[in-house]
Amino acid sequence: MVYSALDREFSEPILDEFSQRTGVRVLARYDVESTKTVGLVQAIRAESKRAKCDLFWNNEILHTIRLQQEGLLDIYFLDGADGLPPEMQSGDGTWYGFAARARVFLVNLGEVPYERFPQSIGDLVDPQWKGKIGIAKPLFGTTATHLAVLYSEFGPELGEQFLRKLKENCQVLAGNKHVAQAVSSGQLAWGLTDTDDAFIEYEKGEPVAIVFPDQEEGGLGTLRIPNTLAIMRNPRHRALARRLMDYLVSPGVEDRLSQSGSAQIPLHPSASQISPVLPEDPVLWMDVDFAAAARHWEKSNRLLVEIFRSE
Repeated sequence: MVYSALDREFSEPILDEFSQRTGVRVLARYDVESTKTVGLVQAIRAESKRAKCDLFWNNEILHTIRLQQEGLLDIYFLDGADGLPPEMQSGDGTWYGFAARARVFLVNLGEVPYERFPQSIGDLVDPQWKGKIGIAKPLFGTTATHLAVLYSEFGPELGEQFLRKLKENCQVLAGNKHVAQAVSSGQLAWGLTDTDDAFIEYEKGEPVAIVFPDQEEGGLGTLRIPNTLAIMRNPRHRALARRLMDYLVSPGVEDRLSQSGSAQIPLHPSASQISPVLPEDPVLWMDVDFAAAARHWEKSNRLLVEIFRSE
């Protein structure tokens, strides 16, 4: 049994292809769009004494690390992980990252001239943009992950100040897709979203541009959030779960996801395809201690609920 938080339209064809190639039937559980990662993680915790899930395909990373820190993941040292960035795999063999999305700005070209394009995460709290820019409600998904990472990076005092200013300055929409659509329609001048949602609007020919923030020399860098895979502790089908993980953490699957509508960003150096969402110049990626951000999750999430619960 696979629990998948990646959109079904992208994950199901890959799981079906694995079944066709191997003859192994894969049962999958998908969850609702708004809370799917949290919902699946809660199910994994509730079932921890008698796991129903063998392999968890998460579309982000912090909740996977939290399961690791709670001792709910099995150990499997995957040969195919050679070459993955060190921060995109655990040192103890409990989880592996692949096929990332980046956290980017989508800018409406009719509302913002090139010389005024936002360049930094700090621009989200610049008063000149108050009420004109947007974020997804940061209680679930990659926006919650992103803000937890920033809270950990900035520290408790500066982190809380940033979150409160963010609430004052930005419109808060239901999800990253809604932010991207609001930018393309002109409801927002620009917004923070994921590369997959930004790329959809760009590919439709909307008057938008994608900006990777914090690219100056010595800058913070753009955050990329990988899909992650983890086998549950005491799974019912350990050998088959390992076989499927071998298949998923492979350059071929990353290539397929990079050329799909989600335009995922390959992490494996042997991937032959380049995500069409990437700019021509190399991207400066944010150097993240995801384990530290996961340890700060409870505190940062309580603060996010306090600040954004009315949205």
